[in-house]
Amino acid sequence: MSKPVDVGTLRVGGYIIVEDEPCRIVEITKSKPGKHGAAKARIVAIGIFDNQKRSFVKPVDAKIEVPIIEKRSGQVLAVTPSSIQLMDLETYEVFETSPPDDPDLAAKLESGMEVEYWRILGRTKIVRKK
Repeated sequence: MSKPVDVGTLRVGGYIIVEDEPCRIVEITKSKPGKHGAAKARIVAIGIFDNQKRSFVKPVDAKIEVPIIEKRSGQVLAVTPSSIQLMDLETYEVFETSPPDDPDLAAKLESGMEVEYWRILGRTKIVRKK
């Protein structure tokens, strides 16, 4: 799920969707309006799931999609090298997700531990342990 927002209202640290991938904004530079058109914004963002750097230029009055991030709590049920089984603490839904990118966090995960995970565009990512 996402919602449209004006490019001019975006801030560093916010989230956008670039090439169907949710990304965190790391840099924004805006040019002044001039003789040849409206003000433009150059945005550099890094993918949440794939850590790829993406950049683009758009007019500040253009619309861009911003992902709706569900921040939820879960309990680790099982840890395998390729996946982690989680249970949502509100709905008791059980599902599998990939291990976190951070090797320190991945090493600390064990059965019975509570974690915070984000659900973005139907995908999940473990962000931190509680």
